[in-house]
Amino acid sequence: MDNNESIRIVVTGGTFDKEYDELTGSLFFKASHVGEMLRLGRSELNVTIQTLMLIDSLEMTDERRGFLLQAVRAAPEDRILITHGTDTMEVTARAFASEGLGAKTVVLTGAMVPYMFGSSDGLFNLGSALAFVQALPPGVYVAMNGRAFPAEHVRKNRTSGKFEWVS
Repeated sequence: MDNNESIRIVVTGGTFDKEYDELTGSLFFKASHVGEMLRLGRSELNVTIQTLMLIDSLEMTDERRGFLLQAVRAAPEDRILITHGTDTMEVTARAFASEGLGAKTVVLTGAMVPYMFGSSDGLFNLGSALAFVQALPPGVYVAMNGRAFPAEHVRKNRTSGKFEWVS
């Protein structure tokens, strides 16, 4: 990848950006943590961060997915990383793969534990996804736990809490 080539990071929320309210014991959204995560990771990549929405992926409706797809299509960059909740990540990935996005490489990633908890897998998943979006050919992928899966061959194993290959 050319050092000047930009990557667009589109934020949709998910566990990645959840915070914990100590008074109510509930999780909520305040702002995205992606910029802070990039600083902590000492990223030197040319990225544009676009916060599109801050929602739990269980709230990712077809209408919101369409709004996200419009943002991906409108992006001038060919390399797009989407932060997304894990519960419906594979649904969004498959929907996007069926849309034919041409020369764009789209990688969806997320976290099983909120970044603000300190023990989150989010920082690792973000770093891995940034590497994958630069290295993979055009298409739609899910990047979790150091692995990248084509959209058509991934599912979240709800027993193990990990993403896995499916035929």
